[in-house]
Amino acid sequence: MGNYFDGTRRGRRRDAAVAGGFLLVAVFLLLLPASYQAPLRSAIRGTALRPFLAMQAELTERRVRREDVSQLRAERDSLAAVVAAQASLAEENRRLRALLGLRGRAQPEFRPAELIRAGVPGAESTFFIDIGAKDGVVVGSPVLAPGGLLGVITEVDEHTAQGIDWTHPNFRASAMTSDGDVTGIVEPRRGRFREEDLLTLTSAPFHTDVRPGTRVVTTGRGGIYPRGIPLGTVVGIDEADTGWRKSYLLRPAVRPEGVTHVIVAIQREGQGGDLSPLWQPDEPADTGRAAAEPGAGEQRP
Repeated sequence: MGNYFDGTRRGRRRDAAVAGGFLLVAVFLLLLPASYQAPLRSAIRGTALRPFLAMQAELTERRVRREDVSQLRAERDSLAAVVAAQASLAEENRRLRALLGLRGRAQPEFRPAELIRAGVPGAESTFFIDIGAKDGVVVGSPVLAPGGLLGVITEVDEHTAQGIDWTHPNFRASAMTSDGDVTGIVEPRRGRFREEDLLTLTSAPFHTDVRPGTRVVTTGRGGIYPRGIPLGTVVGIDEADTGWRKSYLLRPAVRPEGVTHVIVAIQREGQGGDLSPLWQPDEPADTGRAAAEPGAGEQRP
């Protein structure tokens, strides 16, 4: 025990002596003239301090690299946000230009309106518009988008109105192919997700054969939808009931989830007629994301 104590005490004395020696050297170097200090500092930096200086330089370089990478990431994210915003703005401008063109051809029987979604579960197929009875909107007024028929008004207040789009279970429309050879009833066909919803042309005569790509429009029967409003295009047979009818799947002319502005029919004398001239035969319908529609990839027109 005594030896251990003595050894420890001797070690402490040795450490104190070394520290005192370094202190004396530091004081000596501090008191040296500047002309002698410079060569000594250079020699120390090139020998004893060289590993520490190299390590410090490496740490500084790594910190700069991390800062550069962080800055590049921030610039990349900012650029991506700007590009996304411009793409969204360009798409909205395209839709508004198309709606203005349709509005110009359809006036004065239609009024422009902004479409508002309730955004609550169970109301995905309903919408509100910012015009109402004061503007001439009535129950049964068709609601149109640049691609074709979106839906119909079901309730009207003084300054607002509520409607359903074609994905609603109660939606029905008397329809025909654009050449008038085949007629039937168009109704919604639910998909797994809203963007996969399609339309179905039912009650078509069994002996007829409607080719994929054929445009289907309203017939004008029933007193609600004027004749000639695009509903969709045929993508293939849905089902066949032996003996008397066929059903065809339609790719909708309008995707409801992408519509924010519409035109709405208002009450006027002699309302109705044929709206076919509003849509040029060579203008494709606004089908949205066709890739999300089941069956559209195999029988794309």
